[in-house]
This record gives sequence, structure tokens and C-alpha cells, in this order.
Amino acid sequence: MNRQRLVILALIALAVGAFFLSGAHELLTLDTLKAEQAQFQAWLAEDPLTVIGGFFAIYVAMAALSLPGATLLTLLGGALFGLGLGLVIISFASAIGASLAFLIARTLARTPLERRFSRQLDSINRGIEREGAFYLFTLRLIPLFPFFVINLVMGLTRMRLRTFYWVSQLGMLPGTAVFVNAGRELGTLESLGGILSPGLLVSFALIGVFPWLARWGVEIAKRRRIARQYDKPRHYDYDIVVIGAGSAGLVASYIGAAVKAKVALVERDKMGGDCLNTGCVPSKALIRSARLAQDMRDAQRFGLSAAEPEVDFPAVMGHVHRAIEEVEPHDSPERYRGLGVEVIHGDAWLQTPWEVRVGDRVLTTRHVIIATGARPRVPELEGLEERDVLTSDNLWQLEALPERLVVLGGGPIGCELGQSFARLGSRVTLVERGSQLLSREDQDIARVVESRFEAEGVRLALGARAVRVEPGPSHGDSGRVLVIEREGPQGVETERLVFDQLLVAVGREANVSGFGLEGLGVLPRANGTIDVDDTLRSLHPNIWACGDVAGPFQLTHASAHQAWHATVNALFGEFKRFTVDYRNLPAVTFCDPEVARVGLNEREAAAQGVEVEVTRYGFSELDRAIADQHTEGFIKVLTVPGKDRILGASIVGHGAGELLGEYTLAMTHGIGLNKLLGTIHPYPTFSEAAKASAGVWKNAHKPERLLGWLERYFAWRRRSAQSSATAKRSATRSESHARSLDQ
Repeated sequence: MNRQRLVILALIALAVGAFFLSGAHELLTLDTLKAEQAQFQAWLAEDPLTVIGGFFAIYVAMAALSLPGATLLTLLGGALFGLGLGLVIISFASAIGASLAFLIARTLARTPLERRFSRQLDSINRGIEREGAFYLFTLRLIPLFPFFVINLVMGLTRMRLRTFYWVSQLGMLPGTAVFVNAGRELGTLESLGGILSPGLLVSFALIGVFPWLARWGVEIAKRRRIARQYDKPRHYDYDIVVIGAGSAGLVASYIGAAVKAKVALVERDKMGGDCLNTGCVPSKALIRSARLAQDMRDAQRFGLSAAEPEVDFPAVMGHVHRAIEEVEPHDSPERYRGLGVEVIHGDAWLQTPWEVRVGDRVLTTRHVIIATGARPRVPELEGLEERDVLTSDNLWQLEALPERLVVLGGGPIGCELGQSFARLGSRVTLVERGSQLLSREDQDIARVVESRFEAEGVRLALGARAVRVEPGPSHGDSGRVLVIEREGPQGVETERLVFDQLLVAVGREANVSGFGLEGLGVLPRANGTIDVDDTLRSLHPNIWACGDVAGPFQLTHASAHQAWHATVNALFGEFKRFTVDYRNLPAVTFCDPEVARVGLNEREAAAQGVEVEVTRYGFSELDRAIADQHTEGFIKVLTVPGKDRILGASIVGHGAGELLGEYTLAMTHGIGLNKLLGTIHPYPTFSEAAKASAGVWKNAHKPERLLGWLERYFAWRRRSAQSSATAKRSATRSESHARSLDQ
């Protein structure tokens, strides 16, 4: 706890102690107020400004310190000032006092509690961000909730002070009015229970619940008004129609069929979507060929003759396409038809929320799941035509290895493909607008990747902005030129990069048009994804979305995670709907060295104001990594300061994606570093790195005082043993001497 907090806490403790030691709490009773009412009235008549100011200050202080007696002070205010003036004074005093209590709780407790309960508070903060004012207003309307508790709890959230103040000012007004009005009749009031009769409490509860009921009613009415624009079918052919047979659509179909729902899956192109045909599978096959080529160059490290590989690029692409063909049966129409899914090839069009047209057929369905994926984004760049560029979609039709390749974008796709082509023999320049590769990762993680890229001959143009594309530098050169700009010592510097092929990898955009969503009023968010809630439901209660089209993560396993939620919520949402939880979602970039992460990294922790403790373990310390000559990189684990609870793990190094699973499991099931350390790992393996990282943390938290006592204890034991041995030897000598005298 820092000095400022200690000072504030001490002042509060002194004020609270003075309140109780002075006996003020004993004076704040209904009988005392009634007995002294005449005296209070006399003081008010004699010096109204002093009495009003003093009353206001005392009320603010009591509310700020959450002291008992605010209710009785409200009664006194009603008796002294009447309903009008009393309501004004007490309303502002209570709102200001509540805001000070809010700030005190925030200053003293929010940071340590966020460290301890970051995951729990994260969901609360998301709710506060979404509808915090409405939620607080509802609580303020119901006197059943102690106001001082609301002040303190809200201080632990990320609600803005300004929002808290004005909502409190308005929300407490009805309850304050009731007590001020009761104070006018202070002499006839027998007990505080007389103010709030059971009937009045029920009325207050109804007032508080009314905004929720009204909101729910408005939502129902809004949905019904939209639904009335369409003719709802009298019966349904299907329980679910899934549009899109990529990762999300396949999982949604599988789950629906597994619980015996009737499912139709509509796909206009190839089953398997981007992951099978243009993404995960082909890129990993290409990466494998490129890695083997690099291993041949590095063979001398292992006592073998190094050789520059002869790359047969068409054969490499043949290997890529064979990988696709071998995985393809897993995602085939035949397999899904065997599972009970009706697979329909064609373009889907949503005529109504319950009707999907595919060619001449109209499918009626209780629910629709949109899983139409995303496509590569091609920036608007002067001189650039979409047909002239490579993307992760059309790259796999290349027949010749580009001699000069410029990669635009330093994210996961740009890094994976750029390094692979460089290893296969292309001269690669990677252009990234940010100051580092892999902008979402910590800088020290990115630096390891950048160093490897530069060592392998990949030229990096960081902090560079693409300006335009121009024709080649000469008539005899078939290449073209990408003009880039970046800040240099002398200001903005311009550079011209000659290329034979330009690979654009600046992100992907959701496929939200072309199947009728616009006509149903389902509009995209600002980032281009379908606007769905935390349960993946859209504006229409029976239209859901999952995968890349819904965002926020464009990862195959994220799509599968969402698909489960969308399908279960669609089929069983009348009973319970599940909110999607992304907290322990892992992500891997398959460059070399690999980059893997789950949970928070240092960049995100700093942005969110979460205090963390960082434990770092280098692969140069791992026996298996030394034997395999994969000592590059490290593991970085973020924990709650002083605790072993894992908040996040980042890994850069050989096989990082495989190592990440243990940390993901630990975070998902609340396993701390102490238990990882206590788990037996086989030797020598890379998996030992997880245990070793836990060992580094444990060593930093060893009980120094206890170890000091143990050191003294063992020293005493050694001295005691030595003294015993000396005494025994002396006794033996004495006994021998005595025997010799007897003889």
C-alpha cells in the first residue's frame, strides 16, 4: 500500500473513531431528534446560514465515511427545512457524500481487488460499460439496497465519477423525498418502520423493477414489430439452417445433429472454408517445407554438411495441395450427411428471419446461424488493382517462386508466409506500419522474431506506410514498385521497393453482405462484423452469428468455441443462454520461432491498469532445448503479485504452440504455478519448461526468514553433534587412563 493510501486510511480511521468515541452515534436516535427538535428550530431561526451549512457538511461527511445515521439526519432535515428546501439540501449532500465514498473505495481498494479478482471484476466492468448508468439507477430507486453499500461497490468498478454522481442524484431522489416528507411529521413518528410500510416497500421495489420490465417490454415490442413485417411460417422444415461450411458452420452443424435437431448446412463454395482450403492447412504445409529447407542450411550446427536446398516450387505446392486433399474428407459433404446434416450447395438468401432461399428451394427454419467467414482485406492504394496482388486466398495458385516478394503487413499471416517464402528462396521485404511485428504482442517477444527474420535475410521496413504502386523501374524489368514512407532522421523518407509479387496481409473483413441481412435490418458494427450480443444473438432473436463474421477473434478454435454457444443458445435458449467467454482463448503465430499466448500480456495489463508480476524463463536453461539447439526465446508468465494464480502466459520459441496448452489448461481450471511445479514432467522434454518457469517463480517467493531459521537450526545440529563427539572421545580417554592406573 503506497503512502497516499496509508494517509487516507489513517484520516478515515481517526474520523470514524472520533465519531464513535464522542458518543455521536448514541445521539442519532429517533427519540433524541424528537426531544431536541425545538432546540434545532431555535438554532435555525437564530442563524440559518450556519445551521444549513453545518448540516450540509455533516451530512456529506457521514455519507462519505459510510457512518450510520444518514436516515435520521434526513428526517431532521425534513423537520427543520420542510419538504422543498430540505429535499434540495439533502439531495445534493447525499449525492456529493456518495461520490466521495465512491472515490474513497476506488482509491483504497480497487487496485488491490483488481489484482486479486481481475477475472470476476472484468465481467462486471464489461456490464458496467454496457449499461452501468441504467443498472445503478435501478438500484438507487430501491431503498431495500443500502445506499452506502452501493457507493462502495461501484467504487470498485470502472464507472466514471461523473456518471455515478448524476445517476445517484436522480436515483436517490424518490427515496429521499419519502424520508424528508416523513421528517415534517417528526413529532408524530413512532418508529422508522412507520416511514416505510410493507405496501410502500413493495411500491419502491416495483419502481426499481419497472425500468427493467420496461426495457424488456420495449425489446419484445421492437422485435415483434420487426417480425410483423414478415409472414411467420406455420411449420418449420428445420430447427437450424447454417449458412457457411467453414470452421464455425461445420461445428454448429455437428452439434445440432448430435442433439438430434434437424439441420441444413448451406455452402456456395468448398466445404471446410478458409481453414482447410486457403488458411490453416495449406499455410502449415508450406511452413513445413520452408522449415526443412532452413534445416538443410543449418545442418553444420549438428555436425552434418550444410547444403543450399534445391527448391522445386511446383513440387512444394503439390505437397500443400496433397495436405488439403488428405484433410478434406474430415469436412466433406459425405461425412456430414452421415451425421444427419442435410448439406445443400448453393447461394443462401434470407427472405425473412425464418425463410432461407437456396436456388428454387425455400427452407423454413426456427433458427438461422450465420457463419459466412471473412476474406482478405485489400487496401485502397494508388496504382494497386486487386487482381494484381497476392492474398492468403489466391496465393496457393502460384506456379513459380517469386524472385522478389514484398509482404504488406507484419501480423501473423504476413510473418508466417513472408518467412516461408524467404526460406524457399525469395528475396522478401516485409512492410509494417507499426513500430514492431505482431503488434498485439509484447515488444520483447516481437524482437526475438525480428532478429531471426533479419538473420535469415528477411528485410524489415517497420514504421513504414505504403503510398502507391508504380510501374517497374525499367523497360527490361517486369517488376513493379511499391513506394513507402517512414520517419527518418531528416523527416519523412521515401523508399521504392521493387517486387515481382506483392502479398497483401493487412487483415481480413467479415462477409456480411450478399445473403439478405441488410433487408432484415441486421447491420454490421463499425468494424464490419455482424452486430450480436454476448450470446451471439442478432437483432432478430432467431438469427445468430459465429466465427470470423461475428468477431472479435479470427481464429479457427475461436470459431468453434463460438459455434458451440450459438448452437446451444439457439436450440435451448428458452431455458438458458450462455455468454461467450474469451478470457482463456489461446493464440499461436506459426513463424519460426513460434509465438504463443493465452490471457494477458504486459501490453494489455498496462492498458487495463492491472498490476502483474512477471516471471521469465529462457530456453537457454532447458536441457532438451540445448541438445536440440533450440535455445532461442523464452516463456513469460504473468501472475497476481505475490500469488501463483496465472493471468497470462506468452511464449516465443521452438514449439511454443505445443507448450501453451499446459498454461491454458491451468488458467481454465484455476491451477496455479505451485501445482505446475508439483507435477512430474518427463526428462528431457520441452514440456519441462512449464515446470521450470514455475520453479523460477517459486524461487523468487521462497520464505527467506524460515530459511534463515533453518540455517541456524542445522548449524546448531552440527555443533551439537561435534560437542557430543568431543565429549565421547574425552570420556573414552578418561576410561582408558583409569584402567591403566588399575593395572
